[in-house]
Amino acid sequence: MEWWNDIQEWFWGLGNKYQVDPLIFGGIYVGAIPFFFFSLGWLIRSIQRKKSVVLPVLFTGFFFVSAYLYLIVVGENIPWWVYLVIAALVGYGAFSTYQKVMQKSRDR
Repeated sequence: MEWWNDIQEWFWGLGNKYQVDPLIFGGIYVGAIPFFFFSLGWLIRSIQRKKSVVLPVLFTGFFFVSAYLYLIVVGENIPWWVYLVIAALVGYGAFSTYQKVMQKSRDR
């Protein structure tokens, strides 16, 4: 069961690496997985049905980085790509909101 020892070592090492409680970080990390896959399925269905993908993209991205949001609030040594993904999500949300507002103002 060496693989189990490797998993435990990795898991408890997260607390030291990011200076956070590994149980909270790991709980968010693992707990977000089903929500990520649900929102990914929602995104795929929305694309197939030619519906708006704004909410599915935002939810999928949120669940992808949810554990790292915890790190930003309480941790240290956050990977640079986390900031990039969060900035992209915020930018995408702002841009799509702007487009909807402009479209509604043109329709009036």
